[in-house]
Amino acid sequence: MLVIPAIDLDGGRSRLVYWPGAATGVGAPTDRPERIARRFVELGARAVHLVDFDGARAGRPVNLEAIARVAEVVAVPLQVAGGVEDPDAIRLVFAAGATRVVVGAALADDRDRLRACLDVAGEWLAVGLDARSDRIAAYPWRRGAPPTLVDLVDELATLGVGRFVLSHLGSDAAAAVLAELRARVEAEFVVAGGVSSVADLARLRDAGASGIILGEPLFSGAIELEAALAEAG
Repeated sequence: MLVIPAIDLDGGRSRLVYWPGAATGVGAPTDRPERIARRFVELGARAVHLVDFDGARAGRPVNLEAIARVAEVVAVPLQVAGGVEDPDAIRLVFAAGATRVVVGAALADDRDRLRACLDVAGEWLAVGLDARSDRIAAYPWRRGAPPTLVDLVDELATLGVGRFVLSHLGSDAAAAVLAELRARVEAEFVVAGGVSSVADLARLRDAGASGIILGEPLFSGAIELEAALAEAG
């Protein structure tokens, strides 16, 4: 299971300040995304997840320069989410140095746009889904009845999506949800959030998650990246 550190980009900087030596009082705090990403990679991260907060608000990529600065200093896959909802946006973030993208669930109701995005990103496209059943039911779908999470994943996989990022799943519910999804769909499932301890990582690994995206726990020191990597195997 991959442990993928996440950096939230806001105004070209990290939304959270990272202080690698906070526990010991050594080192210097930084909000420079490229420095944070380089540190994570030095510690063993094999991929980095970048969230374009401004892009999510604007509906288009905004923090392209910050993405480019990260791409210049690390040689691991860079996954970008936020404001990447059409082929042109994917081309922009790829040109900046991203190698993977996460699009939103809205593309499930826009098959032509989804196919166009797949044409550009191929297997490096993931669809981000809020795994909470009430949120899926409340989404304004352009269809007769809202789908279940399993039906939605099955539908998207049939259209060619091979990677999903599931948010708000939580480690306690992960085993049952992932087991059902993996029984129906041949795809990779990455869990975003819902982790507060190394033990949570073990549960997600055993449930069959192919990756876990970790943000705030790494910045706060609640989870040390080295310990997370060791637990992930």
